[in-house]
Amino acid sequence: FRYGAVVLFNVSPVEELSFLNHLRPLLRDPFDTPDTEVTEITIDPDKDERVDNNVIAVKDTSPERLQVVADIFAKSVVLDHYEQRVAGVFDRIEPVADQLQRKGRSEYRDTELLRHIGGTLLIQHTTVGRVEVGEKPEILWERPDLERLYVRLEDEYELRERHLALERKLDLISRTAATLLDLLQHKRSLRVEWYIVILIMAEIVLGLTAGVVERQHQRPPQA
Repeated sequence: FRYGAVVLFNVSPVEELSFLNHLRPLLRDPFDTPDTEVTEITIDPDKDERVDNNVIAVKDTSPERLQVVADIFAKSVVLDHYEQRVAGVFDRIEPVADQLQRKGRSEYRDTELLRHIGGTLLIQHTTVGRVEVGEKPEILWERPDLERLYVRLEDEYELRERHLALERKLDLISRTAATLLDLLQHKRSLRVEWYIVILIMAEIVLGLTAGVVERQHQRPPQA
């Protein structure tokens, strides 16, 4: 998949490693430890297609049917990856909220906040723009008979629920970071205003001092 997920069926560990090594030169910013998800698939043309005890039952191994399964798995592993990333951001944001509640200020720097905002936008761009978690695969337009399988797998792996939960967390992180950034900018603006007031006061004091010295020089000598 163009967003960096690979789904393999019935390959040996050696074949998997060889294929991934073949793809590595084409990757940009590969992960040191890729996220993986493994399941068992059984083929039985007489059984209803469903997921039972983490085992997916399908009627056959046609490329179109496996493509539906692959689409579900690719989206699931991407969601799992970003769920972990967002959980880590939440762990860093929570102490900031605690500082604001107890001290009324935060020790975060604007560069860190901008980094959080940028990371949030990147995740949203990937999950919405590239992965299209909420969209059905194009193969269903050609094979509408596979939609039932897709819906069951989508429900089993809770793709929509996980996507909505991820979007809510990303929105909260974005709003929190933006609020903290506004507070920092307001604090900086207030500091600049105080600098201006101090400079004006200093200029007034210097002007008064210069005026007193000038009057002393102009005073006529005593007889």
